[in-house]
Amino acid sequence: MTAANLLRATALGILLAAHAPQAHAQAEIGADLGLFSSYVWRGLSLTNKPVAQPDVWVSFPAGNASITLGSWANFDLGKYDDPENDISESGGLSAFNLSEYNPYAEVEFGTGKATLTGGIIGYIYPNDLTDTSNEGLDSESNTWEVYGKVGLDVPLAPELSLYYDFDKIKGAYVEGAVSHSVPLGETHTLDLGGAAGLSLGQDVSSDASANFLDDGFTHLDFSAGVPFTAGAFSITPVLHFQISGDDFTKVTSPTDESDVKVWGGVSIGWSNAVEEEEAPEEAEAGAEE
Repeated sequence: MTAANLLRATALGILLAAHAPQAHAQAEIGADLGLFSSYVWRGLSLTNKPVAQPDVWVSFPAGNASITLGSWANFDLGKYDDPENDISESGGLSAFNLSEYNPYAEVEFGTGKATLTGGIIGYIYPNDLTDTSNEGLDSESNTWEVYGKVGLDVPLAPELSLYYDFDKIKGAYVEGAVSHSVPLGETHTLDLGGAAGLSLGQDVSSDASANFLDDGFTHLDFSAGVPFTAGAFSITPVLHFQISGDDFTKVTSPTDESDVKVWGGVSIGWSNAVEEEEAPEEAEAGAEE
């Protein structure tokens, strides 16, 4: 299937779901904030110092499916302007710099023990970089992906995801993941995860937007987190241990390339269901009964 056909199929799926009969379910809005020691994306260190990553979204029912619209962003918290030690997606221009934002839309529905998801995501880099910046990404690297996922409600909750960049890179990335929760007493769990990445053509660009050096295995990521709640917020400290395969995923700083890297942080989340008013005819029928 060509990139154009993939994009049309994703858009058609979202439109069909949007016009499907509405189920008796609630819309939901939410926001998340991640604070991490570095920005690691698909095994690649895009910024090797602390970042803040906010995400806002709204999800609403559409027949047997749900549609989610959202926007995610990355802020480089410091001025990472040392070319020998710093990797900075923003180019190291200033502290608290918006280096990337990702608008996205997806449709999800369940069938049996499987959950199917399809969507589209943009990668927008708003900085206007110059030759004096610490490399980084700007509008020349802007691109779009479509993706599909299938997850199974079975032991280890396996999930397989396929992303296809139809704009700048014109290549695919595949990721398989598993997860498992181990009880910690009566109220907490230790959430364990593992993910492996595979590049299928995302090495085709020779400029800064190239994702990986070679096709094939990119990295293996192991994670451990302990989620808990504080009032209306969910809070999850998490630690990642990565084994790198591709030469680009081995880079953790301009002067440090290693087969392993460790990074972590905390995610803070909030969500709220939006109450829907009962249709007048349904309310009348209920009153008659």
